[in-house]
Amino acid sequence: MKFVDEAVITVRSGKGGHGCVSFRREKFVPRGGPDGGNGGDGGDVALRAEPHLLSLYDFRLKRLYEAENGQPGMGSQRDGRKGRDLELALPVGTLVFARTSGGEELLADVFDPEVRVIVARGGRGGKGNEHFKSAVRRAPRFAQPGEPGEELSLRLELKMLADAGIIGLPNAGKSTFISKVSAARPKIGAYPFTTLAPNLGVMIDEADPERRLILADIPGLIEGAHQGLGLGHRFLKHVERARFLLHMLSFEDVHMEDPLAGFALINEELALFEPALAGREQIQVISKTDLATAEQIDAVRRAAAREGREIFFISAEQGQGLENLVAAMWRLRDRLEPGEPFLPVTKMEESNDCKGDA
Repeated sequence: MKFVDEAVITVRSGKGGHGCVSFRREKFVPRGGPDGGNGGDGGDVALRAEPHLLSLYDFRLKRLYEAENGQPGMGSQRDGRKGRDLELALPVGTLVFARTSGGEELLADVFDPEVRVIVARGGRGGKGNEHFKSAVRRAPRFAQPGEPGEELSLRLELKMLADAGIIGLPNAGKSTFISKVSAARPKIGAYPFTTLAPNLGVMIDEADPERRLILADIPGLIEGAHQGLGLGHRFLKHVERARFLLHMLSFEDVHMEDPLAGFALINEELALFEPALAGREQIQVISKTDLATAEQIDAVRRAAAREGREIFFISAEQGQGLENLVAAMWRLRDRLEPGEPFLPVTKMEESNDCKGDA
């Protein structure tokens, strides 16, 4: 699945309905008092997390979202109906920024499916003339108009909530790996930056189909990624929410004089981008072992043993070493707590006519 991670939309809450100017008109009450009802409040625009959504693709197709306006008040003290709220479902982990002329402000982190976040409140309905009667003003011939709603320009940014973020240099074999262990079918090729957007894959436990492990194939990082080189900022931000990292190094990038240097390069980029990432738990993997000799693999194993590091060796293309690696991923996933969210940073006109509830 191609992963769309950003969209800009406009939301409008509903306008409040106008209050009504009306007087009782009954056969034996020639001078009935005011009985204009209040206008209904406009609908709110709210956001909620939907676990089944994986991308912001639909929000790139439609840009304007409006809640319903409140209905005007009517005679006989009948209040207008409140406008229906508009509730937008977003993927879990979507950051919502309000865009203004002065920049952007983080409004909310849509993380918890049980929490409903209101980003634009509907305008209040106006009071009908019945509300303004008094001992000295028995026949008010005015009512209050409804208040306008709110309009916001929002930038939606989705940082994937994955169990495992698969990182590494370009062409480390990440896409091939994710295609072998999940139903994902990413584009695979032997040239730099084949993956220009993260891909999602889901591993399902055959013994318990409800037990799943979500993989995020992060596009290849390069030296200088923390400075934005190679679209580094765009890619690194997705790493922040992975519960653990699957760090993959191709045997093509292993230099026998210092066989584990490739891991250090990417780890340094993570630390420079966000120091907390340096402490994120990792499973380190050397891929494409079909390109190496047995002697080379043994030499790398000895280098890892000297440093007390566990390295998994796989050839995703030939299916070698995948079973042990997948088992280790399940064990680590079950041991770690779910990721935590970011903290959320969340005129009067006269009206003399009444309209019925439309």
